[in-house]
Amino acid sequence: MSDQPISYQRTTVTAALPYTNGPIHIGHLAGVYVPADIYCRYLRLKGEDVLFVCGSDEHGVAIPMKAKKEGVSPKELIDKYHGIIKKSFEDFGITFDNYSRTSAAIHHQTAGDFFKKLYDQGDFLEETSEQLYDAEADQFLADRFVTGTCPKCGHDQAYGDQCENCGSSLNATDLISPRSVLTGAVPTLKETRHWFLPLDQYEGFLKKWILEGHKKDWKPNVYGQCKSWIDDGLKPRAVTRDLDWGIPVPVPGGEGKVLYVWFDAPIGYISSTKEWAAREGKDWEAYWKAPDTRLLHFIGKDNIVFHCIIFPSMLKAHGDFILPENVPANEFLNLEGQKLSTSRNWAVWLHEYLQDFTDMQDVLRYVLTANAPETKDNDFTWKDFQARNNNELVAIFGNFVNRVTVLTHKYVGGKVPSPGSLTQNDRETLEAIKRYPARIGDSLERFRFREASQDVMNLARMGNKYLADEEPWKVIKEDPDRAGTILYVGLQVAAALSILSEPFLPFTSAKLKVMLRGDLLTAKLGWNSLSTAQILLPEGHQIGKSELLFRKIEDSEIQAQLDKLQATKKSNEMKESAIAPQKETVNFEDFSKMDLRVGTILSAEKMPKTKKLIVMKVDTGIDTRTIVSGIAEYFNPEELIGKKVTVLANLAPRPLRGVESQGMILLAEGPDGGLVFMTPEDLSVPNGSQIN
Repeated sequence: MSDQPISYQRTTVTAALPYTNGPIHIGHLAGVYVPADIYCRYLRLKGEDVLFVCGSDEHGVAIPMKAKKEGVSPKELIDKYHGIIKKSFEDFGITFDNYSRTSAAIHHQTAGDFFKKLYDQGDFLEETSEQLYDAEADQFLADRFVTGTCPKCGHDQAYGDQCENCGSSLNATDLISPRSVLTGAVPTLKETRHWFLPLDQYEGFLKKWILEGHKKDWKPNVYGQCKSWIDDGLKPRAVTRDLDWGIPVPVPGGEGKVLYVWFDAPIGYISSTKEWAAREGKDWEAYWKAPDTRLLHFIGKDNIVFHCIIFPSMLKAHGDFILPENVPANEFLNLEGQKLSTSRNWAVWLHEYLQDFTDMQDVLRYVLTANAPETKDNDFTWKDFQARNNNELVAIFGNFVNRVTVLTHKYVGGKVPSPGSLTQNDRETLEAIKRYPARIGDSLERFRFREASQDVMNLARMGNKYLADEEPWKVIKEDPDRAGTILYVGLQVAAALSILSEPFLPFTSAKLKVMLRGDLLTAKLGWNSLSTAQILLPEGHQIGKSELLFRKIEDSEIQAQLDKLQATKKSNEMKESAIAPQKETVNFEDFSKMDLRVGTILSAEKMPKTKKLIVMKVDTGIDTRTIVSGIAEYFNPEELIGKKVTVLANLAPRPLRGVESQGMILLAEGPDGGLVFMTPEDLSVPNGSQIN
């Protein structure tokens, strides 16, 4: 690849399409939408040509599953949540240039045409393979219609397309002990014909493009996950599914099949651009095909493979599109020490937050940015939310602006005073203002949003320190002219804050500009001009009425949120502690096939680089075998040694992280959600004894 930097004329920014099977929560905001919006606002302030597109992802298995649960049609479901999501984004100040939806006709046409072009070029493999099938539901079990044990980390609630515990992308047939989400039945294998994208044929391209071309500029988590996938060897990926909800496969033989959601969804960025261009009279192709366009994907870490491996391979196969310049994926945000979960309602929902904290959008934006999960999973707590608001936004940013504007009205009638002779501190403060745009911009260009937000706060700290050092409220009594100069310098800091805070605190920035009447000085008050302008607010300029930018958050407000979460936690515990219903009836012949034996654990050790897996040597009486079990969260390896256990001895061996597991130990779920060993009451029962 060329080492010469490209001079980009425009930037296309995409944000991951949210599923319309539920509202937006803080994990989505912290991982994707807040950083993407910050970046786009920053580029616009610099006068750059940027297009910011997104839309609702309304296909995939999650939609009909949720629709069935709510007792509505998939169309009713997507209309409901599309409306909630779109309004939440608008109220929160996410500045998409276009927010579309994949149910739109323009998207169906765009995705269908994309598939057809690759089909006509001979880019797909057409193969008959065995897929999981639920005979009771008379349906193939694609993606989220099936759950089971992850073959890579042992998590027993992995989906047929992805393990949310370790982030691995899976195929349904990879799962250990799969079961149908529709009926609870154990699926069988049944032949079906599908089209596959031969990812293995793109390994050379991906190695050169990612491993050689982006080793230095992509985030380590993104580069590392891509490298792991490529090093493991890529395999053909099915791009069609046996479903009745989605975009119909537009070629002969595609009857009764739809496009795989991860083939369909990223094309939604392109169709959203087309929709915007048609409305605005623009050329959509310039934002997706011109070599002087920079393409950026903002996503969470669970979408890295799809945006860095699969979608680029699709674009490469098509041949007409540019490839992403960067994919700044974030890690996950947890809530009060627990993983965010839509199904368990363990979340802070955006639309509910906006109801509970009216006109406090910027507080949540700031907290999520200051605590952004950029390099590791981070935790959102309501106490930290309160502390950052009260101790930083109120006590630092808000306090500085309030002091300088109130004193200006009190001492000089609200007009920017004439500066007298400048002291060294005055000059250093004014010069320091000029350095902040470049510092903040450099952090943003490297996608370090947390670092950039703290520099904005550092500018407010500098203003506070300047006023505290110069004490205009004391100086005014003896030297009014000097006091005027101090206020003049302080007001320049406030003016800089009104611009530099806009990407992070847009509602606050707008409020501050009104207070400073910055709308009268738009030619001077701009990101680029801050680095060179000697004066931001000229002497004699009349500022507006001083208002508080932020308010303190009371303990009672935080306790109300904690009480809500506690109620959710109790509700989940009650549901999880309920006795599971009896599974479907099996005949004696099926039961008799299970070879249950008494065994003793001889050794146990934690599998490296996993959270849940323990590797055990078990004496089954008939042999000594290796059994891998996902129980490390409940037991220490040392306490397992010598335990009598019940072993399912004739379970087919399965590889787990490179170790072949040759059976399964049986455990029961205790009342506290933990696991309990199914130990023979008489410990003298010899190993190998059959349990009938």
